[in-house]
Amino acid sequence: MKNILSLLSVTFVLIGLTFSNFAHADKYAKTVEDFRKAPEVQNFFSNAYGYAIYPTVGKGGIGIGAAYGAGRVYKGGIHTGDSTLSQLSIGFQLGGQAYSEIIFFKNKAAYDDFTSGTFEFSAQASAVAITVGANAQVGSTGNSAAAGNAGNRTAAKANYMNGMAIFTAAKGGLMYEAAIAGQAFSFDAK
Repeated sequence: MKNILSLLSVTFVLIGLTFSNFAHADKYAKTVEDFRKAPEVQNFFSNAYGYAIYPTVGKGGIGIGAAYGAGRVYKGGIHTGDSTLSQLSIGFQLGGQAYSEIIFFKNKAAYDDFTSGTFEFSAQASAVAITVGANAQVGSTGNSAAAGNAGNRTAAKANYMNGMAIFTAAKGGLMYEAAIAGQAFSFDAK
């Protein structure tokens, strides 16, 4: 009886781990699928060398703010490593927000730059008080373009800046800010 219970216990643990890994991988596929539906990014998916996807970035602050998200990096549609996004901001801000973020790499040089280990650039991506649609921010100099929300035909006019283009899609929350922020990324090859 003890052996049967041990075997059942191990089986349930293995099933749980398999389901957990499937659910974990599924959130990345679901987020990519959601971004693919946005007409503003379809050209980027068609032409990019690779991309990094962060299904959920949590952000919050009262004067001093922070954000964090775990993601994956892809080249040619193949998962090449894992990444984290972190952000610290100082300035007038209040609230909390969750959003998804995708970074497209125009070419091998941009991909190599990002995956060199620790990458940092000044591009605050924020979809403030928008829970449907997407808000786009491109490159390291803060150029931005708003992608339309449901029912609005405003299209993003985003371009690569320094070989990268960033898009965010609000998942929920409300945040008011006028802050100076920069995002830092880590990369661990698979």
